[in-house]
Amino acid sequence: MEWPYLLLIGSQLPLLAGWLLDRRFGDPAGLPHPVVGFGKLIAAGERHWNRGAHRMLKGGLLAVGLVVGTWITTKAIIGLLWLGGLLTLLFEWNPGVWISLVLVFLFETTAIFYSLAGKTLVDEVREVFRAVDRSTEAGRQQVARIVGRDTAALTPQEIHTAALETLAENLSDGVIAPIFWYVLLGVPGMAAYKMVNTLDSMIGYRTERYRRFGCVAARIDDAANWIPARLTALLMVVAAGRPQLMRFVLRFGPQHASPNSGWPEAALAGILDCRFGGSHNYFGETFYKPYIGTNDRPLTTADMQRAIVINRRVEIAGIVLAIGFRTLLSDGI
Repeated sequence: MEWPYLLLIGSQLPLLAGWLLDRRFGDPAGLPHPVVGFGKLIAAGERHWNRGAHRMLKGGLLAVGLVVGTWITTKAIIGLLWLGGLLTLLFEWNPGVWISLVLVFLFETTAIFYSLAGKTLVDEVREVFRAVDRSTEAGRQQVARIVGRDTAALTPQEIHTAALETLAENLSDGVIAPIFWYVLLGVPGMAAYKMVNTLDSMIGYRTERYRRFGCVAARIDDAANWIPARLTALLMVVAAGRPQLMRFVLRFGPQHASPNSGWPEAALAGILDCRFGGSHNYFGETFYKPYIGTNDRPLTTADMQRAIVINRRVEIAGIVLAIGFRTLLSDGI
C-alpha cells in the first residue's frame, strides 16, 4: 500500500480511538459531558421561550440555532487548532505543526468518545435485567434511568421489553447515526447530530407542553435519523446471519409511531422472535404504539445477552465501514 493511502487511513484514527474509549469506559462518571451542557442550553431556551404565542416558531429558532451553532463552534475549534500550527511555519518553527496535529487528534478523539453511547446503554440494560431478578420495583427504578415513559406500573415483561426496545433504538441513535454523520460531515457533523438528538429527547414529545414548541426539533431528528435507522436495521439482520429478516423489518418497521425507531426495533424483534410495542404513559398521557412482531413470549436474560452480541457486531461493522468510506471520500473517489 502506498504511503498516501496510509496517511488517509491514519486520518481516521480519532474515530477508532474514540470508539475504543467508549467501548472501554462508556460515559465517564464524574467528568463534564458536552451533552449535559447541551441539555442546559435547551432547558434554558425552553424555559424562556415555551410560552405565549408563536411557540412553534420560537422552538424552531431554538433548535436550528443550537444545531448550527454546535456545528460552527466545533468546526471553528478544529480550524483554530490547525491554524496555530500553520502560523508557526511563518517563523520556521516546524514542531508547531506536530503540536497542532496532536491537539486536533486529541480534540477529535474526545469529541467522538463523547458522541458515542454504545457501552453505557449496554451496561444499563444488563442492570435492568439484574434488577428485575431482585424485584419488580427494583427493575422499575432501574429502567427509569434509560426510558422516558412512566415506569411505576410496569410488569417484569414490560420492563424487559422497554429495556430491549431502548437498546435497539440506541444502537441507531447512539452509535450508527453519529458514525453516519461523521462520515458525511466529520466531527462537526457528529457533534451537531448529538445536539439534534438531545433536542429531540428533551422537547420532541407530542405532549401538551411540547407538541408545538418541540415540533421542529422532532422533525429535524426524524430527518437526521432516516437513513441511519434503516442502515442499523440492515446491519442488525446481517450481523445475526439472517438477512432474510429484512422482509419482517419492512413489514413491521413502518408501523411504529416514529418514522425511524421502528426499524431497529423490528430488526431486534425479528432476531429474537418476540413482540415489542403497546401502550405507554409519558408525562401523565397515554400513547399507543403498534405492536412490532406477533410472538408475545416472555423475554429472558438469554434474549438480552443475544441482543448485546448483535449490538457489538453492528458497532464493529459501523466503524469498519466508516473508516473505509471516509478514506475513499478523502481520496476523492
